[in-house]
Amino acid sequence: MDDIKYMELAIQLAKQGCGWVNPNPMVGAVLVKDGTIIGKGYHEKYGGPHAEQNALMDCRSSTTNATLYVTLEPCCHHGKTPPCTEAIIRSGISRVVIGSSDPNPLVSGKSIQILRSLDIEVVEGIEKEKCDGLNESFFHYIRTRRPYVIMKYAMTMDGKIATRTGESRWITGEAARRRVHEDRHQYSAIMVGVNTVLADNPMLNCRLENCKNPKRIICDTNLRMPLKSKIVTTADVAVTLIITAITDANKHRPYIEEGCRVMVIPRKNNHIDLNSLMQRLGEEQIDSILLEGGGALNWSALKSGIVNKVHTYIAPKIFGKSEKTPVTGLGIDRLDEAFLLSKPTITQMGEDILLESKVIHCLQES
Repeated sequence: MDDIKYMELAIQLAKQGCGWVNPNPMVGAVLVKDGTIIGKGYHEKYGGPHAEQNALMDCRSSTTNATLYVTLEPCCHHGKTPPCTEAIIRSGISRVVIGSSDPNPLVSGKSIQILRSLDIEVVEGIEKEKCDGLNESFFHYIRTRRPYVIMKYAMTMDGKIATRTGESRWITGEAARRRVHEDRHQYSAIMVGVNTVLADNPMLNCRLENCKNPKRIICDTNLRMPLKSKIVTTADVAVTLIITAITDANKHRPYIEEGCRVMVIPRKNNHIDLNSLMQRLGEEQIDSILLEGGGALNWSALKSGIVNKVHTYIAPKIFGKSEKTPVTGLGIDRLDEAFLLSKPTITQMGEDILLESKVIHCLQES
């Protein structure tokens, strides 16, 4: 079917905006007339023209009676750019084929209604599953105003994230590590606990060409992070947020002078209240977080109910005795308290495998 063929092209275009458009969605658009593509575009960066507008600007011939293929329902409200519905109407397009519906209450079905009221044919749901898959984090964020959290860890086949002496570089191979850096580019922020900083002194950056560094979020309840750590000394490389329960401004000052931001969040069970933190980060327009914490932070995140998805990289190695496991904490007492995950998708990553599952049930702490 031609509709599927052109929507597939729109999906590939949309992916080119990956990492650059947050907290907006990735969107691609293709204009077709008389069986010929006359314009293509995608949402290239946050604040820039939308995919539909870029496709129209790319067009060098008449769009009267053309068909527009777009991966997400066009917007109909004024934001950083004018409504796409207005541009569609002005262009003389007679048919619009849509992949995903937009859950944004400002749009959600309103655009389709506007177009149909003007006798523009609208076809919905073409390649819907693939189009929805482009924007998991956006859909979650627009509905909840909280970041979509992906808990990621790499482990051996006997479930260890480090040897008994603490060595962890590298458990997985090159292909898996590249995928992690692609994710660091895609998602808005990366979050770890201070113990990870103390143990590994990481940069938490993206080491691919033509990529962006994620915002760095460090959960440091008691403000223990060394001023000489790479995170602090490279605060000019990426937005660096230190999350603490310490309210003393004098203790904040050295970090602020180095270029970090300090955000005070109340304690819960003697740790950062992660639900309060998610609320604040959502207000900061952080739509997605790659959680690369150690076992303690992973447990707290699961227990708080903030984790939406789990990425588990498994390497064909065995470490034997080690207390370093992906999730520590108190653990559960009964099987019916388990954190339930969806059936995983399985991807071969060189010698390693990646399991991806959505969290479908969490027993949240009281």
